[in-house]
Amino acid sequence: MISRVLGFIRDILIATVLGAGPISDAFFVAFRIPNMFRRLVAEGAFSAAFIPLFSRDLEENGKLTALEFASHALGFLTGFLFIFSTLFMIFMPFLMQFLAPGFEVGGPQYDLAVTFSRITFPYLTAMAIVALLGGVLNTFYKFAAMAAAPILLNIILIGCLIFQLFNDAFSAGLLLAWGVAAAGAAQAIFLIIACKREGVWPGFHVPRFTPKIKRLFRLMLPGLIGAGVLQINILVGTIIASLLATGSISYLYYADRVYQLPLSVIGIAIGTALLPLLSRQLRTNEHGPANETMNRAVEVSMLLTLPATAALMVIALPIISVLFEHGQFGAEASLTTAHALIAFSSGLPAYVLTKVYAPGFFAREDTKTPVIIGILAMVVNIALSLLLIDSLAHVGIAVATSLAAWVNALVLLALLLLKGHYTMDKRLGRRLVGSIAATAVMTAGLWAALPYAHRLIYSDDLMVKISGLTLLVIGGGTLYGIGAVLFGAANPAELKSLIRRRKSA
Repeated sequence: MISRVLGFIRDILIATVLGAGPISDAFFVAFRIPNMFRRLVAEGAFSAAFIPLFSRDLEENGKLTALEFASHALGFLTGFLFIFSTLFMIFMPFLMQFLAPGFEVGGPQYDLAVTFSRITFPYLTAMAIVALLGGVLNTFYKFAAMAAAPILLNIILIGCLIFQLFNDAFSAGLLLAWGVAAAGAAQAIFLIIACKREGVWPGFHVPRFTPKIKRLFRLMLPGLIGAGVLQINILVGTIIASLLATGSISYLYYADRVYQLPLSVIGIAIGTALLPLLSRQLRTNEHGPANETMNRAVEVSMLLTLPATAALMVIALPIISVLFEHGQFGAEASLTTAHALIAFSSGLPAYVLTKVYAPGFFAREDTKTPVIIGILAMVVNIALSLLLIDSLAHVGIAVATSLAAWVNALVLLALLLLKGHYTMDKRLGRRLVGSIAATAVMTAGLWAALPYAHRLIYSDDLMVKISGLTLLVIGGGTLYGIGAVLFGAANPAELKSLIRRRKSA
């Protein structure tokens, strides 16, 4: 949550300094490409394959043997990504024609995107180190360091933007690109220190191609698509958006940042905690507890995600206006970004459910099944994006991404049920009905309150604007909380029991 709040401050400053234009489009392309590969390779496919193998090694052979395996994996992963990043940087002028085909080759925006991408790409190798060390810590149920690492990225970029506000001698885009590279190194150092503090630092050793490493790569290859389908869909959206009017990439970026808040705080957090827990439960043949863990993960994630989805759709324009409508970011940019946010938010439950259902396969060392689902979702996304951009422009890309996410989540669920890996219990059904009813009450309340909050939200005084949005958020949250208790979506006694157990611990 701290990382996401700082991320909003960062994006508000980016919107103020760069707005939604050619420089911001070029920077977001440069930032998104290594970020996409990071989530796809380092955090997505790698984590999905590495954590179950590392958990098994830890249970069967002990800590020292497991850390030796992690050391070899670290050597192979960082070595491969270093070579990959170097080649990508060398051939960036050629590759940019495919990554952002709408940018005129040799034009100012194209040259900026190439320069920024070359500076930011080493971030990928640094994030590979972060992903592996974070996986090691998570397997030992130490989640804080990995969750806190992105805070460093936001602090460094905020520092760059504040410096730019008071000293315009440097290019803001160039300053941000160097900030991304520096943040990658800072996060890697932070995770190394965290591992050493916990006594689980695997070390850097010359890697050996052991049977375990071979198994890791076999699991990774299909996982590149299965675990990273959302990132591939986002990259496809960026490529297609580059063909649209200037600013389209920026509109999608700002909308993406807003709906990523509940996705990260809820979906990614639950998925991160779920995978090592499921892996250990299944390794010891605790199939009943594993099914219970899955049901409670779905229950808690939907309890938090459904109201977030409805709120983001109902008050999309007030949120974008208050957060980003400053400096170079005007009212028209707010409106077009809000439309994208509504479309993205419609797929938020699917994004979160994917994070919950995918560990049901990965914990069983099955990365082949999700690859088929990933291919299907990607085809749906590309086809719908191309179909909808003529009529809906950049909003069509967001709609296509959301629909592809629903395809991904529903097919994952169907296969888990058919394979007998998961059974939905009665409690989950009751809680989901209660969450939907409470969300309906909250939605009605927000619709009714919007006309009264309009004068505050669109005031010239920033503090008044913030107050208006805060009242909507608090009011909506209060309505949902009351509705959740009344309709049985949440049990106050369970919450009190949880708090008591936490205090006791």
